[in-house]
Amino acid sequence: MKRFTRLAITISLCAASMTVFAQQYPSKPVKLVIPFPPAGATDVLGRALGQKLSESLGQAVVIENRPGAGSTIGAEQVASAPADGYTLLLASGSICISANLYKKLPFDPAKSFAPVSLVGHVPHMLVANPTVPANSVKELIALAKSKPGEMNVASQGNGTLSHMELELFKLAAGVELTHVPYKGSSNAMTDLLAGNVSMLFDSVTSSLPLVRKGQLKALGVVSPKRLTFAPDIPTITEAGVPGFDAANWFALLAPAGTPKEIVQVLNTHVARALESAELRQRLAAQGAVLESSTPVALAILIRDDLDRWAKVVKQAGIKLE
Repeated sequence: MKRFTRLAITISLCAASMTVFAQQYPSKPVKLVIPFPPAGATDVLGRALGQKLSESLGQAVVIENRPGAGSTIGAEQVASAPADGYTLLLASGSICISANLYKKLPFDPAKSFAPVSLVGHVPHMLVANPTVPANSVKELIALAKSKPGEMNVASQGNGTLSHMELELFKLAAGVELTHVPYKGSSNAMTDLLAGNVSMLFDSVTSSLPLVRKGQLKALGVVSPKRLTFAPDIPTITEAGVPGFDAANWFALLAPAGTPKEIVQVLNTHVARALESAELRQRLAAQGAVLESSTPVALAILIRDDLDRWAKVVKQAGIKLE
């Protein structure tokens, strides 16, 4: 009986000390790891968020870029960091793709992290060279079915989101398209503008200005609903491929085991930061749609994305070493 009493006291003391710790958090600078190079969409979003979080938390948020291996290097760093709330990851949906493409990853997106909050989306869109004789998704599907395998579609590289969106589109629309992988968005875009490839799934940040100049044509956006800053472009779902969903999301994650009290503190401050009109206006220019969530909702999103890409990888027979 005394043993159980001592155990109960120990648990109570631990809970009390953790509550005090959470109340004192943060008492030093917080590191935000961005697993992509500087100046990209993720970096711009992370630095803007970091600035607002710093103001809200009352502590510096230090940005550290750790690019490489499709974001897995930065993700591994955070997964193995102390679970004290002082090392965070600005993750993207690419970690769910990597988990299904590579046999040996040093982390599990669903188990190695404590979800904090969704941060937002930077939607992709399907754009085509103006010479392609199709002005809608339905016309594109009909064209592709009339010449199976003859249309070349670029991607930003094997295993990237633009590649997976292409594979999902092929499966959902029932068409044969030839995948042409490039090393990065700029190379793919150069060949698309030159007419060497027909289409590309790319972020609205880089594609929309070219659409507005008439250098590309937009066939549909990869988003649950039309974008407020481009309401004339239909979603791919309403344009002819029901259920097409491949959101390019970004979220804040902490190492697994981070105390729930600290996760809640961070969640509250992220939601507060995303309410900033100045932040929303600044990131809208980058094509970002800001949106916070509960930790539970983010955990569900991660599991759903893992399942979605697992099915696509299996059905498309994608294999990467």
